Amino acid sequence: MSARVYLDNNATTALEEATLELLSTASRTYFGNPSSVHRSGQEAKAQLLKAREMIASALGVSPQEIVFTATATEALNIVLRGYLSQHPRGHVITSNLEHAAVFQTLTALQAAGQDVTFLQGGMYGAVEPEAVAKAIQSTTKLICLMAVNNETGVMTDIEAIAALAQSHNIPFVVDAVALFGKECFQIPAGVSAICFSGHKFHAPKGIGFMWVRKTLKLQPLITGGDQEGGRRAGTENLPAILALAEAVRRTKECLQETATKMRALRDAFEAHIFERCRGVSINGQGPRVSNTSNLCFEGIDGEALLMYLDMQGVEASLGSACASGALEPSRILRNMGLSHKDALASLRFSLSRYTTQEEIVRAVDVIVQGVNLQRNK
Repeated sequence: MSARVYLDNNATTALEEATLELLSTASRTYFGNPSSVHRSGQEAKAQLLKAREMIASALGVSPQEIVFTATATEALNIVLRGYLSQHPRGHVITSNLEHAAVFQTLTALQAAGQDVTFLQGGMYGAVEPEAVAKAIQSTTKLICLMAVNNETGVMTDIEAIAALAQSHNIPFVVDAVALFGKECFQIPAGVSAICFSGHKFHAPKGIGFMWVRKTLKLQPLITGGDQEGGRRAGTENLPAILALAEAVRRTKECLQETATKMRALRDAFEAHIFERCRGVSINGQGPRVSNTSNLCFEGIDGEALLMYLDMQGVEASLGSACASGALEPSRILRNMGLSHKDALASLRFSLSRYTTQEEIVRAVDVIVQGVNLQRNK
C-alpha cells in the first residue's frame, strides 16, 4: 500500500524532525529548573527568556506579555475565567460557532450566572461585525471570538471587531488556534488577548501560549508559584517551550510561501472534486484560510465515507477532533443552518505545508471512489 495521505492538519500536525531533535536535546541539556539559582537553573532561565523573546519578536509584541500554557484550551480558560471572575454578572459576547474550549466554558459560566450572548453565525460561517455592534450593551465586559473556524476555515473580520471593541473600551479575546501558520496577520490594537496551540503548527503537543496585553488584569486559574508573571503557576516545560519557539520561527519564516502553496493545492483539490462528483458543496460562504476545505457530499453517509477513506490510506475528519468521536452531527455545521442529514454528509480536509500535489491527486481519486460506491449501491 502507498504511503498514507494525511489531510487532518486542523486536528494536529506532524512534529518536524528539526523540532523533535531540539526537544530531545533540550531535555538532556537544559534540565534545570528556571526558578533555581544555581548554574543549571540559570542556564534554563536564559533559554526560557530566549524562547519568549523569539515568539514575541515573531508576533511583534513585548516578551513580558507572552504566557506559556499546556494547551490553547487552558489559555482560553485562563483568560475567560481569570477576567470574568472579576465581573461575575457582566455581559459577554461570543458566538455559537466557537470551539468547545470557548463555547463550553462560557456555557458553564452562563449557568453560574454570567450574562452571555451567543451570536448566530449562519451560512456565512462567521460572525459579522454588525452583529457584534448590535449586541453590545452598557454592561458588556468582554468579547470572545475565533479568528478562524477550525471546522470550515472561514475567517472572522477580527480587525473590524477589534476596532469596535476598542471604541467601546471592551476587552477582546481572540482564539487564533486555526489561524497561525495559515495566513499572515498582525495583532490589531483592539485585541486584549490571543491564544495559540503549538501542535497545530508542527510543535509538540502539550504546549500552547497566549499573548495578554499588560493592561488586561487576570485572576490566575492555576495558583502556586510565581511563574509566567504570576499568571500561570507551575514549573515551565522548557524543552517543549524551546521546540515551540523554533516552530513559531520556522512557521513565520515561510508563512507567505506556505499559504500560497496550500491555497493552490486546496483550490485544485476542490476543483477536481467538483468536476468528478455531483452534489458537492462548500460549507461556509465567507473568506477562508488557505488550508481548509469542508465539503458536503449530498446524500452520502459521512462516517461511512470517512471509514472508507481511512481503509484506503486517506485521513480526514468529520469536524473538530475534540468532538469527532461523537455520532451527533457537527454543532458548528448545524448552527450554520445545515440540516441534520447534510451535516452528517460533511467531511473536513485540512492541509499542511508538507502536503504535496501527489497526495492531493491520490486523495481525490479515493474520495471519488468512495462517493461513487455509496451512490451506486
